[in-house]
Amino acid sequence: MPVEKRVDPEDGAAYSFEELAAYYKGKYKKAAINAYWETCAPVKKAKGKGKGSAPEPKAKAKTKAKAKAKSEPKAKAKAKVKAKAKAKKTSPPKAFKVCVCGGAGGIGQPLSMLMAMDPNVGELSVFDLSVAMVPPEGVAADLGHLEKKSEVKGYVMEVGKKPIDHCEAALTGCDLVLIPAGMPRKPGQTRDDLFKVNADIAKGLVEACAKFCPQAIVALIVNPVNSIVPAMAELYKKKGLDPLKIVGATTLDCVRANKFVSQMTGKSAKFVNVPVVGGHAGVTILPLFSQVSAMKGVDADKIPDLDKKVQDAGTEVVNAKNGKGSATLSMAYAGARLGSSILAGLSGRRRVECAYVASTIEEGFPYFTSKVVFGEKGVTKVLGIGELNEYEKGRMAEVKAQLKTEIETGLKYAEANSLAD
Repeated sequence: MPVEKRVDPEDGAAYSFEELAAYYKGKYKKAAINAYWETCAPVKKAKGKGKGSAPEPKAKAKTKAKAKAKSEPKAKAKAKVKAKAKAKKTSPPKAFKVCVCGGAGGIGQPLSMLMAMDPNVGELSVFDLSVAMVPPEGVAADLGHLEKKSEVKGYVMEVGKKPIDHCEAALTGCDLVLIPAGMPRKPGQTRDDLFKVNADIAKGLVEACAKFCPQAIVALIVNPVNSIVPAMAELYKKKGLDPLKIVGATTLDCVRANKFVSQMTGKSAKFVNVPVVGGHAGVTILPLFSQVSAMKGVDADKIPDLDKKVQDAGTEVVNAKNGKGSATLSMAYAGARLGSSILAGLSGRRRVECAYVASTIEEGFPYFTSKVVFGEKGVTKVLGIGELNEYEKGRMAEVKAQLKTEIETGLKYAEANSLAD
């Protein structure tokens, strides 16, 4: 039986599933490769060779069989050459410019270090205020001694000044801006209280990005993400910029869910990939455990507690730090994972991460967390949430009820404000 071949839309060449799987092995999970194979168009059969065509004469068939036997090694070699050619097409690490705004803070310092270690980073700007725990120039000098290619520069701004007047050097030419700036949540503080403080901080930095690097992806780690991202994306839209350049970092929810599943099942977190949809706060965080192969066989009555554990993980850290901060190290790790995926996408190596972005996948919700495809232009596709089980459907109703009000908070802020020129 002949091996089926399909056309890879990336280069227009025909490959068997085995050839395609061998090329993408290690880059994507098996399920993702299978799904990609289904999107590839089958190679069209030549006329007269389909079902019902007359059998070939024996002599002709014999000659053809010999020719086929002779050509098989050549075909294999050709396939190998194709695979190598595809491998060569994979873009090498590039030298992108990245800025971490709030780079001398609790999240900012480890995040800056992880980004300085990323092979796609050629220049790293560490920006912060003069009241930061460490001068950003000091953080830059420290990171400048790493055995990495990135050049690190520090930039400082006095408290009360406007970023748009002081961030030109830090932001000009940036491909990615990570913003962990803002006040951390304290015990007893509501996310609405936090929004009032952090929205203006985020606006000042986003305003500067709009002026000095409008094509950059701006990844917001500023809480409350559920309201801050809609506010900033709508402000971008009002200015005529692409709202999909504003990305809410929800990667920490996925990181936590992966770790907790790993602990429960005994399977390596490396092979666990929990999609977390909805939003990035409390009940709006919805891990889809039903879509995770590692969870097969786990009793259904254990899911609600595991779900709640992911939702409350941030509060657990806030309480454990006795009001002296929130999740910083794990957030830096998760932010760097998102940042690295964005840069890999920009360099031509497609990546998929969950993120909170402008979306149309759920009716009535202009912003939603789901899997997002990052490519050469940033966000290239926002993926749907897939099938939900009965428990997840019930939870989704809770997610939407809470998320709707938090999105509205952001939209109202955008209506009352505009980005300066």
